[in-house]
Amino acid sequence: MTEKKKNLSEFAPFKFNSAQDLRIGIVVSEWNSHITDSLLKGAYDTLVEQGVSKENIEVHHVPGSYELPSGADMLFRATDVDAVICIGCIIQGETRHFEFIAQAVAHGIMEVGLKHGKPAIFSVLTTNDMQQAEDRSGGKHGNKGVEGAVSCLKMLELKQNLSK
Repeated sequence: MTEKKKNLSEFAPFKFNSAQDLRIGIVVSEWNSHITDSLLKGAYDTLVEQGVSKENIEVHHVPGSYELPSGADMLFRATDVDAVICIGCIIQGETRHFEFIAQAVAHGIMEVGLKHGKPAIFSVLTTNDMQQAEDRSGGKHGNKGVEGAVSCLKMLELKQNLSK
């Protein structure tokens, strides 16, 4: 039986060979900003640690998670970024609103990536409560922003390897 991971941000060490030349966009939801700010810090710091130049990381904010796909699409259209990391936090409420928003955001981010042929990374927390969000934004279960940055770099590495 496989043991459940406790820190979701643990990853095998790797180094993207030409990370300094990458241009990465990050679109961040302002809703639940104390959570999304922590996720942004995790993603940004991880990109820099992996060799992405600070000047090549472009951060933009959108009002909420629902606007992440649109923000990512605008960023792809207006710039020459290689990938976009979408950062948000959707917390379950008392109505079905959570389900509709989470599904639309996940599908929208996937569609944007497919449309542009570039990685659009889903780094959005979808939690039952605020404690779970805190645990996954730098708490006991790691930081989903770190995971988003690692996924982004690994997808760009795959794209680079496939184009050889």
